[in-house]
Amino acid sequence: MHKYIIFLFTITLTIPVFTGCSYYKKSGLIFDTDTNNEIDDQHALAYLLFNSEKFDIKGITVNATVNGGGIDEHYEEANRIMQLCAWDNKTPLIKGANGNFIKIEKTVKSANFDGHEAVEFIIKEALKYNSKEKLIVLAVGKLTNVALAIKKEPLIIPNIRIVWLGSNYPEPGEYNLENDIISMNYLLNTNVEFEIVTVRYGELSGTDFVKITKDEVEDNIINLGVKIENPVLGRHGGQFYSFGQYSKSLFENIRYFGNPPSRSLFDMAAVAILKNPSWAKSKIIPSPIMIDGEWVEQEDNIRKIKIWEHFEKESILSDFYNSLKVN
Repeated sequence: MHKYIIFLFTITLTIPVFTGCSYYKKSGLIFDTDTNNEIDDQHALAYLLFNSEKFDIKGITVNATVNGGGIDEHYEEANRIMQLCAWDNKTPLIKGANGNFIKIEKTVKSANFDGHEAVEFIIKEALKYNSKEKLIVLAVGKLTNVALAIKKEPLIIPNIRIVWLGSNYPEPGEYNLENDIISMNYLLNTNVEFEIVTVRYGELSGTDFVKITKDEVEDNIINLGVKIENPVLGRHGGQFYSFGQYSKSLFENIRYFGNPPSRSLFDMAAVAILKNPSWAKSKIIPSPIMIDGEWVEQEDNIRKIKIWEHFEKESILSDFYNSLKVN
C-alpha cells in the first residue's frame, strides 16, 4: 500500500518526455507575474507557453505593482496572453496580492487575506516536491506572493527554487525590488534556494541589455504565433488573433529609450536562462541584505545565493523568435 502511494506521488512531480533516444524531465514551474506592467511580462509569458515542451507549467500567479493597476487588471492581461497563445484553460491562472508583504504577513492565518488564492496555490504545489526535485517559482514582479507562501508554510522552503527577475545588484534601485523590498529581505533571511536575474538599468551586464527595437518587432514578431479563431480585445483596444499581432500593439503604445530607440525584455531573459543556462553567466555569493535602500554585503554569511548576469542577447532573442514560429 505504501509503495503504491509513493509511486503515484512521484509521477506527479515530473513529466518524462520521450525525445527519440532518451527521456527528458520537464521542470515543474509556477510563473509569478505583474503582467499588466510595461510589456516584458507579456513576452515572457508567451515565451514560456510556447516552450511547454521544456516546462511543466503548474500555474500562473499574478501580483499587482504600482504601474499596472489593481490585481484584476494584471489578471486580465495574463488571461489575454494565455488566450492569444491558445493556452486558456490549460493552466490555472490565479490572483495574488494587491498589497505588500508588511501589510499582509500578520493576516496569513485568516481565511481570505490579500493574495490568499495564489499563496495557497504555491503552498499546495510546493508540498508535492522535495529537496532533490524542486518546484521552480519564476518571479518576475515583486516577491510578495512567494514570501507570503513561505511565511504561511515554512515547510515548503526546501522544496522550491526561487528565480527572481529583479534588482540592479550590486547597485540600489529597480522597479520589482522597490515594490516590496521587505519581501525580498524576508526571503534572503531564510534558507530557500534563491537566484537573482539582474536588471541593471543602463548596464551591459544585466537583462536591460536584452533590448528590441520597433523595427525588430516588425521584422520578427508581428506575423508569428498560433492563430486563434475568436479575437481577443487588447488592453489598448483593437482585436487580435495572435500574440504577434498583440505584441505590435504593445510596442506601439510604449515609450522607447536610447539610440536606436528600444525596449528591454527583462522578464523574457529570465525564462531564457531557465531554458538554457549557458545564455548567461552565474556566480554564487554570500547573501547580501538591503538596508535603507542600499545593498549591504555580508562576506561571512554562510547563506549563499546565485547571481545571473552577462546575458547573450542575440541567442535569447533568436530563440524567442523561433519559439513563436508555430502552426
